[in-house]
Amino acid sequence: MREMARARRGAWTAALLAGAVAGSLMTGCTAGSGKGGGPTDDGRARVPSARPSDSASATASAGSVLAVKIDNVAAARPQTGLDAADVVYAEQVEGGLSRLMAVFASTFPQAVGPVRSARESDLELLRQFDEPTLAFSGAQRKLLPLIDKAPLHPQLPGKVPDAWYRGNDKAAPHNLYLRPRRLVGDAPGAAALSTGFHFGPAPAGGTAQASRTVRFPSARFTFTWSAERERWTVAMDGTPTVTTEGRPVAPATVVVQYVKVRKSEYHDVLGNNSPYTESVGTGTATVLRDGRAYDADWKRSDASDGTEFTTRDGAPMNFARGQVWVVFAKA
Repeated sequence: MREMARARRGAWTAALLAGAVAGSLMTGCTAGSGKGGGPTDDGRARVPSARPSDSASATASAGSVLAVKIDNVAAARPQTGLDAADVVYAEQVEGGLSRLMAVFASTFPQAVGPVRSARESDLELLRQFDEPTLAFSGAQRKLLPLIDKAPLHPQLPGKVPDAWYRGNDKAAPHNLYLRPRRLVGDAPGAAALSTGFHFGPAPAGGTAQASRTVRFPSARFTFTWSAERERWTVAMDGTPTVTTEGRPVAPATVVVQYVKVRKSEYHDVLGNNSPYTESVGTGTATVLRDGRAYDADWKRSDASDGTEFTTRDGAPMNFARGQVWVVFAKA
């Protein structure tokens, strides 16, 4: 399966380049004004009535990870199922806002959401997994062909109707939810997480860290160490992050990964550029675990590889066992 994903790389890359030169889009996914005066997602993601990926040949894979794009504006919180994810990626989107990519392998919650639209960066990020399933609400029109050609299984609302539902707790478009087991069956297990992460005892050194805040232009994440829970509690935009059931979201490891965030060829309806987060390359990171912060380096040589994190002396940077959050911060 891994070799099949690599074999598709050439065709997918050619499609990506073709889409990139297609020009800027004026159909998009963010507009308007949210709470506090900031921009918010307007939900105008493009979902055509029929797509090539809606054939039986593109069904979801029960042996691979499930990645779900999760809304992260104030109107979408609290989210559902976020505490069950093995890995949560936080990325910058239009207007300096944030969006989450939750990756599930060890277990599936009953429901996940609110589900929102995909971005170009997601395709590069997900190529580290073997034929992953990507659940999303839609995408910009000219991005859809690239998603269809990528080595993943795209899943949109309506393809498996009983896997999706609209909740009554929030206003549309912030109320679309997914039932993972109805989409892909049982969880594949932790072995499907080809992230490159190492887990084990903490390295020597580090500095005591009670709290760490990462800021985007219009969003911020704060991670505070809880000695009682032996986890990092999460606050987004100053509000503690809990699930709809009231459970705190508390990863064991937090990675602040410094990456290049550049302009893409895509824009939203107001002309705001869609940022592209480069997850392939090299750079530095700060790893939070066990109440301490560690300086680290990261390397991802190819999109089909996981990301290798090392200490400054070149040894593998071990993570604490449990949920991992990776926040892509601008280098």
